[in-house]
Amino acid sequence: MTSTTVLHSGLHFGEGPRWHEGRLWYSDFGDHAVHAITVDGVDERIVEVPGQPSGLGWLPDGSMVVSSMTDQRVLRFDGTNLTEHADLTGLAGWWVNDLVVAADGTIFVGDFGFDLDAFLAEHGIEGVLGEPGPTSTVLSRIAPDGTRSVAATDMVFPNGSVITPDGMTLIVAETLALRLTAFDLYSDGTLDNRRVWADLSGLLVAPDGICLDAEGAVWVANATAPQCLRVAEGGEILDTVDTTQTAFACMLGGDDGRTLFIMTAPDSNNEARTAAREGRIEVATVAVPHAGRP
Repeated sequence: MTSTTVLHSGLHFGEGPRWHEGRLWYSDFGDHAVHAITVDGVDERIVEVPGQPSGLGWLPDGSMVVSSMTDQRVLRFDGTNLTEHADLTGLAGWWVNDLVVAADGTIFVGDFGFDLDAFLAEHGIEGVLGEPGPTSTVLSRIAPDGTRSVAATDMVFPNGSVITPDGMTLIVAETLALRLTAFDLYSDGTLDNRRVWADLSGLLVAPDGICLDAEGAVWVANATAPQCLRVAEGGEILDTVDTTQTAFACMLGGDDGRTLFIMTAPDSNNEARTAAREGRIEVATVAVPHAGRP
């Protein structure tokens, strides 16, 4: 078991951490912007996203894509201009969320499926884990030419996603189903052979953001506790990193890929997090480096 140090504080709510070109890039919901920060804590506000940014990735041409949550779009930033890459209205069940970009530029995007804050206010966490239960939604796919389609149905709050180094497996965190779900990923972007990669319901672990390491284990930010868990296929917990607040996303990076960056906050209530600046980026050194995408 390992504890963290705080790299940066004063965020509203950090999400979508990605190690890219020597810095950690991340979204801050309440600041409505994408930032990048060095390992020394030098932070730069890169681009404003009025619709609230979340998942991040890079296309083969080097341009960045970012999910714009509240208007259900994926935007493209070329370093100067922010433009629409795909509109997911009518496809996504509610606000769009995290995403992952395959090597050819295919993007897989999750969404809430329903108004989570309103649901929790009415039913509490018991309503998520019991009756009436969360509403399912789709995992959206955006082809390299921007064409949108449904990649998978009956997903329960599809969130953080990773693609294995060989490009042949997609693993998705179904946060409110308390599981990691895997698919075979084909070269045309289609998914098949859906299966439970890790059932975390016995531990009441709600996997939010995730990242993959070189031994094939998945680091899981547990949205129900101040911790990140290293999970093997099948659900065995291999390691735990304790954080100062609830963990909502994680990414392996640094020069050797062994720095685990964790986005933490007191909770995920959108109104409360927008009003306060209590979010943090916490870091720990782990044994096995990053692999795969993102």
